[in-house]
This record gives sequence, C-alpha cells and structure tokens, in this order.
Amino acid sequence: MQGIDFLFSIAVLVFSVVIHEVSHGYAANALGDPTAKYAGRLTLNPLPHLDAFGSLLLPLITYWAGGFIFGWAKPVPYNPYNLSNQKWGPAAVAAAGPAANLLVALIFGIFVRIATAVELPSEFASIATTIVFINILLAVFNFVPIPPLDGSKVLFSALPSRYGYVQSFLEQWGFVLLLLFIFFFFQVLFPVISLLFRLFTGL
Repeated sequence: MQGIDFLFSIAVLVFSVVIHEVSHGYAANALGDPTAKYAGRLTLNPLPHLDAFGSLLLPLITYWAGGFIFGWAKPVPYNPYNLSNQKWGPAAVAAAGPAANLLVALIFGIFVRIATAVELPSEFASIATTIVFINILLAVFNFVPIPPLDGSKVLFSALPSRYGYVQSFLEQWGFVLLLLFIFFFFQVLFPVISLLFRLFTGL
C-alpha cells in the first residue's frame, strides 16, 4: 500500500509541475513571447517537461528522507526581451506558475469540502488532499525570492533600479542560497502551507 501511495504522489507531482511550467509558457505567449510554443512546451504531455533529477530522483530522496514528495520539471524556455511589458512582464510570467498551482489546490480543496460534507468514501478525500498539499507546497516554495525560483523574478521587477546590487548578489549566489534554504530553512514555509491547506480544505 505504501508503494501505491508513493507512486500516486509521484503522479500528482508530475501533473502539478507540468501545469506549473505550461502556465509559464502560456503567460509568456500571451505577453508576446512564443518561445515556449515553438519549443513544443505548451502541452500537458509530461514527457517534454520531465527532468531526470527534479522529476524522478529528487522526489525519491525527499520521500524517503522526510516523508513528503517534492521536485520540479524542466523550466519552460522564454525570452523576456520579447515581452510586451519589459518591467512587469517577467513577474507576470513567473507568477503564473505558482498561481496555477494555487488554483489547482483551490479546486481540489473544494472537492475535499464536498467529500467531507456528503460523506463520500475516504479514498476520494485522501486523493484530493494529496493534490491540494503538493500544489500548495510547490506554489509557496516557488514564491521564495531566491533565484532561480519564481519569487525572485517578482522581486526583481518590484525592486527600484537603485537596488540593482541586490539582484546582482542574489543572481551570483542564488544556487548556494537556495541549497542553504532547502537544507536549513525549508521548515519556515510549513506554517504558510498549513494555513493555506486549512483555508482550502477546511481540515
């Protein structure tokens, strides 16, 4: 049974990260950049999006190390210089991914509430709660303002030009800072994740 739960969680993760990346591509396309479209990445077929480490190996590591599933897909390519709005366009493209995950979480959170209210089989609620949790986790994590996460693009668009040194520092040290965050500070996200989970599901 544990193996089935793990495989289902992997399937939910893949479904969620594909929606995340495709949303980036559609947002970029809507704002004038067809790079993702021409690269064949505006598809829900998971195969073009899968990343050997982020979509397969990392979920295994996080599941066996911490009991939860986490990972990512290949970033959808886009050219920010093609965007119609050069200041806020990159932020809109970046925010589209986490926003899509929150929308998925909200929809399945409503399913959880319905399942609880009409006393549907517990398996239905269990499936929906897994989808809600993984999508909230992806959204909250990706809003962290450390490159290459989506939150950094939003931060850079909002920063006045006089704070360009902040962007330079984060871009230079982003990978190191991200590793430090994942290994030592990831738990600070869980109060936010728990709050959103309760708001969406009522559990």
